[in-house]
Amino acid sequence: MRGFLASSIGVTAAAVLSLPLALSSGAGAATTPSAARALTAGAVPGSTESLPLSVLPRDRSLRAPGEQGVPQRDVHPFSLVGVVWRDPAAELEGRVQVRTRATGTGHWSGWQEVETHNGDHAPDPGTAEHDSGRLRGSTAPLWVGASDGVEVRVRPDAAPAHRTAGSAANSAAPAPLPKGLRLELIDPGEEPPPGDEAMSGDGTSTAGAPAQGARSGLLTAESAAASAVNADLAPLGADVIPALSKKQTESDLIDARGGEVDAKVRPYIGPRPRIVTRKGWGADEKLRERNFGYTSKVKAAFVHHSATGNNYTCAQAPSVIRGIYRYHVKSLHWRDIGYNFLVDKCGNIYEGRAGGVAKPVMGAHTLGFNTNSMGIVVLGTFGSSNPPADAVDAIARLTAWKLGLYGVNPSGKTYLTSAGGNLYRKGKSVRLNAISGHRDGFATECPGRRLYNKLGTARSTSASLQGR
Repeated sequence: MRGFLASSIGVTAAAVLSLPLALSSGAGAATTPSAARALTAGAVPGSTESLPLSVLPRDRSLRAPGEQGVPQRDVHPFSLVGVVWRDPAAELEGRVQVRTRATGTGHWSGWQEVETHNGDHAPDPGTAEHDSGRLRGSTAPLWVGASDGVEVRVRPDAAPAHRTAGSAANSAAPAPLPKGLRLELIDPGEEPPPGDEAMSGDGTSTAGAPAQGARSGLLTAESAAASAVNADLAPLGADVIPALSKKQTESDLIDARGGEVDAKVRPYIGPRPRIVTRKGWGADEKLRERNFGYTSKVKAAFVHHSATGNNYTCAQAPSVIRGIYRYHVKSLHWRDIGYNFLVDKCGNIYEGRAGGVAKPVMGAHTLGFNTNSMGIVVLGTFGSSNPPADAVDAIARLTAWKLGLYGVNPSGKTYLTSAGGNLYRKGKSVRLNAISGHRDGFATECPGRRLYNKLGTARSTSASLQGR
């Protein structure tokens, strides 16, 4: 792991293919540049269909004034849906509901709610990503499974009734909806072919988990760049960064720091968990911006839920991730997926935003607090549903390792400086838990009440894994 904290901003394909790969424990044999060119495969295909919303005729008594939507229609195949609008600062004050037709069966679902308040997941103000002028406002994405028909309705909230002197309450007028509403239908592409072995988050075999082995084909230049920043942890083109024992993780960290006078004084760090790489979940690296962005360190982890619903299997998790990735980049115009790591209901851990899993990659997960932090999202919705124990355990295992790389106690406190938000003004130094929920940095329901209530367990388990 020597040099794993060094920045790799602006790694190019040419540089990647000429990198000498000095791999440490668990990485396997080094891959030569010529071998790298012989590694795998083109991007997993996917697509986005974007449909404008229009005012729906009031031919039904249930329709509210100003309701917009898309009438029931046939569409290209998709599995994930969201609604976007022009102004990222505008809030959608209303309800978004969608119903879909399952591919192959013709069965229409009931109406499903889409989480409308999603502006708290975004790049920080003052960054190039935030100030590009291209960002859009959006709902959270919703995973609906393979579908080929859709209907959506957006109902504005009624403004509070008001009274004038000597008069009865006037009729409530609907709140205006944001301008430029569009329905985004995301096809995440085909599932990656299975590898040699299916593994659970802790490295033990389990059915339905993402594959362990590498897939065949040729690496694109963009894929090689995204893989090379993890070259100290796994071979170029690897689908998985393998787990390490606590002892080996400690030894690698000591070695990366140039050795210690007394190697018997072990650092506080948890064993490195198994992490599915971007290649492992099938990221199309041509979608994201070419270069990587970094902050200076990692002082805290913010935990999120994706609000995409809980109706997915662990075998479908890579598709859900590819859908979120495409939604963030193609629909919202972010530079990459917003989260640094993703966790599924089986406890599998996935690499998120490109730049290296051990490095301080700048994410777009917690508006105002993306600097010197990392974002971990659990796939699902946990306002009224309990998060799986495996997912909470994965948060603990991941933070024990990643926060340990930066000398952070998972059960301790830290200070971050706000870049601006609805809880803390720009420039304010805020004392936070080293493992915080999204709602600790921004007024939001995320990560859902049930998941938020489990963060104390994650903190204590993470600290124990570090040996504290």
